[in-house]
Amino acid sequence: MPQAHARTSRLVRLAVLPAAALLLAALAVPAVAQQPTRGEQAVKYRKALYQVMAWNMGPMSAMAQGKAPYNASEFARRADRVAAVAPMLYEAYPAESQAVKDTKMKPEAWTNRADFDAKMKTMVESSGALATVAKTGDEAKTRSAYADLGNACKSCHDKYKAD
Repeated sequence: MPQAHARTSRLVRLAVLPAAALLLAALAVPAVAQQPTRGEQAVKYRKALYQVMAWNMGPMSAMAQGKAPYNASEFARRADRVAAVAPMLYEAYPAESQAVKDTKMKPEAWTNRADFDAKMKTMVESSGALATVAKTGDEAKTRSAYADLGNACKSCHDKYKAD
């Protein structure tokens, strides 16, 4: 009887081990197949950069509009962040990201790329100018520079971002 039990146990192991190996291999294949493309990675990166910008633009907007008390050091800190992140957007629009569907970018941005790039450059320059002015603590000039940045953002969103 003990010999029969040992034989059965070996047979079970011989059957279970290959089945387990096949299961692990089957689970690994979808993980490899689901790797994001370079375009998908770029869109994810782009969205993250815009999220960082939005996180910092919100409080600046509230201060610029008088909806929150103006705090010069807080405004300058957030303006510095936006100015640091904005130039990173230049690399967030590679051609490979054109085919990605999970984006609000209109096709016109790709067909009119020179204009899109010019608007991006204006936004980046405006963010740098805002950071410089915000460091002075001059509330009126800072509000004006914030409006310039807002207008730069809006000019691109109006033309190249779907609602």
